[in-house]
Amino acid sequence: MSFSGDIKEELSKMSNLANKEAVSAEFIGYLLSNNIEITKNKINYATENEYNINRLNKILNNLNIDYDISFQRRVYRITFKKPALKNIEYVENKIQINKADNIIDVKKEEQFFKALVRGVFLGGGSLNNPNNKYHLEILFKSKVNAEYIYRVLKEFYIQTKILIRKKSFSIYIKEAEEISKFLALIGANKSVLNFEEIRVERDTRNNINRLVNCETANLNKTINASVTQIQAIRYLKEHKKFEELPENLKEIAEVRLKNPDASLVELGKMLQNPIGKSGVNHRLKKICEIAEELGG
Repeated sequence: MSFSGDIKEELSKMSNLANKEAVSAEFIGYLLSNNIEITKNKINYATENEYNINRLNKILNNLNIDYDISFQRRVYRITFKKPALKNIEYVENKIQINKADNIIDVKKEEQFFKALVRGVFLGGGSLNNPNNKYHLEILFKSKVNAEYIYRVLKEFYIQTKILIRKKSFSIYIKEAEEISKFLALIGANKSVLNFEEIRVERDTRNNINRLVNCETANLNKTINASVTQIQAIRYLKEHKKFEELPENLKEIAEVRLKNPDASLVELGKMLQNPIGKSGVNHRLKKICEIAEELGG
């Protein structure tokens, strides 16, 4: 099963149906999703996820709403009459939240809004496998609904973005921290732990890769510099100019020839009178400049 499916399985098994206001809010969340179709006085919700349908089934039973369920070509369909709810309105064959212009008070109605967000995620949300990328998205048919849920999540300090498509709208999250906060908000506590475990492993793996790449780049840089320095030293020797160098340059040149893989710090410690990295770099740079002036 997908990571998104695991989340919906967890949410479908939540035993919080005693709170009628929360149940109604979660039901509204389903109605706001992109998977709703309206035909005359009937509403049809379709999904391939059995946990979506199981949860909606429980909600409809709890609200005493009659319904029919069918399954065809891997798609579950549940059909019921248009409900008369104070929080929604029907606009051009679309179900739209009618609280869009009101103040969203998440402190006063915290459970209502958490259940509402849980419902929209169950109804039309998904989360990519976090091993590959962080991307949570919820689809809506109405821009009003997308903007409303955007505002609700903002009140819970969860930052999302709105994406406008040809026939739908969505809100999405690509930041791991925000996704973790979202999962905690809708009550998917087990999924939060799983997500954080994957996130830690992924971040650790990425950090190791960055360190390896950085070390490899530094090693390549050291090797390339060493090759250039050795070529300059050998050029001076071949053209009988090496003995004309000052003693400090001849000393570092001989040390470099004997230790082609050593770092500047290591070379500095090998001198009769040890010097630091910058001193070594200055001397080798001077040797290269002299060789270059001579045509090397």
